[in-house]
Amino acid sequence: MIHTLIKRKNLLAISTKEKKKFRAAAHHLKPIVTVGDKGLTANVTTEVNRALHDHELIKVRISGGREHRQQVVKDLCEKTASDLVQLVGGVGVIYKPSPTPNARLSNLIRHEVIG
Repeated sequence: MIHTLIKRKNLLAISTKEKKKFRAAAHHLKPIVTVGDKGLTANVTTEVNRALHDHELIKVRISGGREHRQQVVKDLCEKTASDLVQLVGGVGVIYKPSPTPNARLSNLIRHEVIG
C-alpha cells in the first residue's frame, strides 16, 4: 500500500480511523501546491511547510509517472516531517499537526474533524 512508504520514528502514526476522517475532510479541498517538471525544489518545500503550518491538511498535485510521484511524495513528507494520508493518481493528501492551529485556516477545525 502507498501509505506504508513513509516509516519514520520521530512522528506518531496516524490511525486508520484518523486517516479515514482526514480523507473525508480532504475530499473537497483543491491542491494548494503543484510539484512540476523541476521536481522537489527548495521553494516547493518551503511553500508546503507554510501551507501545512496554516492548514494542517493539504492536497499536493505531483506530475510524472507512478514511481516518480511515489518518490516525490515520500521525499516531500520526509523533508517537511509530515505524514502521507493518501496518494491517488497525481494528488497526495499530506497531514502535519500545527503547534498553534488557527481556527480560520485549519482544514481540520473548519471541517470539524478535530475540536
